[in-house]
Amino acid sequence: MAEAIGLTWDCVDFDKRRLIIKRQLQARKMDEGGYTFSSLKNDRTRVIAPAPFVLDVLKAWRQKQAEERLKAGWEWKGWKNEQERQTAFVFTTAIGTHLCPRTTYDHFKEFAAQVGAPDARVHDLRHTYAVLSLQNGDDVKTVQGNLGHATASFTLDVYGHVSERMKEDSANRMQKYIEGL
Repeated sequence: MAEAIGLTWDCVDFDKRRLIIKRQLQARKMDEGGYTFSSLKNDRTRVIAPAPFVLDVLKAWRQKQAEERLKAGWEWKGWKNEQERQTAFVFTTAIGTHLCPRTTYDHFKEFAAQVGAPDARVHDLRHTYAVLSLQNGDDVKTVQGNLGHATASFTLDVYGHVSERMKEDSANRMQKYIEGL
């Protein structure tokens, strides 16, 4: 969640269809300035190629955010100059400040309960993504990179059990190949 909350517009490349994950937003003591950017857990930048619908959602959000900025006027945080506009947060409050992790978590839990998964955790979204990616044919190296795992072997250790369906799909592909010879 800290990576999403800390995402800034300079990390969204609509032309190349990429998201650059290079930092996260972390809480620190208020006498130390409150929230700050920190490096990723493994200290390695990730470049993700999201599905086109994700970029469409981000474009629509950027438009809505621009409208909110106009409504907020001088109260808006982070768009005073071009540098601030480029590094402004993607996900903000109605006045341009970053989202509070606790509030974001509470909204997630409320939504999860509405869809019948009250015990869901934010981290479960990563697991769901990984399982669905592997089940739908993404290679382990791609999933590893998107998740930010240090090695593909770690990804395999965690998700190698994904499903019997994947084994059956593999057997069916081999059968088709043999029949095509």
